[in-house]
Amino acid sequence: MELDSNQIREIIPHRFPMQLVDKITDFEPGVWAEGVKCVSVNEPFFQGHFPEAHVMPGVLIIEALAQTGAVAILSEEANKGKIAFFGGIKNARFKKQVKPGDVLNLRCEIIERKGPVGFGKAVATVNGKVACQAEISFAIG
Repeated sequence: MELDSNQIREIIPHRFPMQLVDKITDFEPGVWAEGVKCVSVNEPFFQGHFPEAHVMPGVLIIEALAQTGAVAILSEEANKGKIAFFGGIKNARFKKQVKPGDVLNLRCEIIERKGPVGFGKAVATVNGKVACQAEISFAIG
């Protein structure tokens, strides 16, 4: 099931300039989600990162992955209208620079849950090559 940017806004609270997922290409509520971020030279962060050699900040790639995971967890009926807060980031690895013109494919799978706390396995790719991978944890509030 696909979600466009307006439908994503109905699930997660993020808004410009922090909504970093343009489209959800498929998902299973409470289990996993896949999405897309089309990286444009017009992104506000490129004004300072870096003005002469644009590279998407790694923390924003992680944030895009977390938002993808938030769609998975917050699309569950019991979590509708809630917020998923970052709990932590483990084993983050950045393997490829993400630049304007890239299409960042995002996947987050919820691998464990204990009450309102959960853990996700997240991978971002560009043209089939891993750009970033990490384990993320969250708390639903």
